[in-house]
Amino acid sequence: MGGYLMGAAQTTSAVPRGGTTQADSFFMLQQKIAGEFTDFTVDNLGNLYVLNQSGQLKKMGPAGDSIAVFNNVRQYGKIHFIDVSNPLKVLLYFKDFGTVVTLDRFLNTRSTLDLRRRQLFQVKSIGQAYDNNIWVFDELEGKLKRIGEDGRLIDQSSDFRLLFDSMPSPQFIVDQNKLLYLYDAAKGVYLFDYYGTFKNRIRFTGWTDFSVINNTLFGRDAGMLYRYEPGTLNLQQYPIPAAMQSARKIKIMPGNLYLLRDHQLEIYSYR
Repeated sequence: MGGYLMGAAQTTSAVPRGGTTQADSFFMLQQKIAGEFTDFTVDNLGNLYVLNQSGQLKKMGPAGDSIAVFNNVRQYGKIHFIDVSNPLKVLLYFKDFGTVVTLDRFLNTRSTLDLRRRQLFQVKSIGQAYDNNIWVFDELEGKLKRIGEDGRLIDQSSDFRLLFDSMPSPQFIVDQNKLLYLYDAAKGVYLFDYYGTFKNRIRFTGWTDFSVINNTLFGRDAGMLYRYEPGTLNLQQYPIPAAMQSARKIKIMPGNLYLLRDHQLEIYSYR
């Protein structure tokens, strides 16, 4: 993420009611997509994946044009998580049924995996692995595991209960550039290598909409966006404009910020 977010790191002061902050001018509204969306995500090609109230998942191009639709979500219940870190292989996680559905780039079903049949009964989060396999965190055994689309165990970490005084319960698993990031909003970021070896812990807590772009961490709370490059001491804080603070979800991508409201998805550019 460049330019403006880096330069805008600051301590904010009070603004008179009805006034605007400098931060308001950093984002320029580019597009509004009307719809009753419950969730969304964006891949690294700028394609949008929106989930509507009926459970339909739609893929749209950067300009909002429809590319594909996946309607078979009701079979497995509510989608808990959508991983599009590899646009050619979309992962859907249905936590209530312990099921991972793998889709191709046109949202056709490639495979379906029932984690419970593989003795994985308490999996809060999953993530795309660097080798096109799947990361899961098995809370029952306290281990990070890499499994195939068929559920076979490829590799696993040591028991987290032996590694840490208090075992993390990650909501996000992000695999990027030879590092694995586990984020627990109550405990912070845990960094591992591809072999499941613990490297570092960064105590940033209370973040939502956690993401990693080019090994830079992004997150937010009610009033601030955060940017941090591991290995530095520079946590950059960027005030969220007042008009955006009521957003249900905010996702930052290079060059664009995506904001979900009750009746529409908004796309902003920034410099």
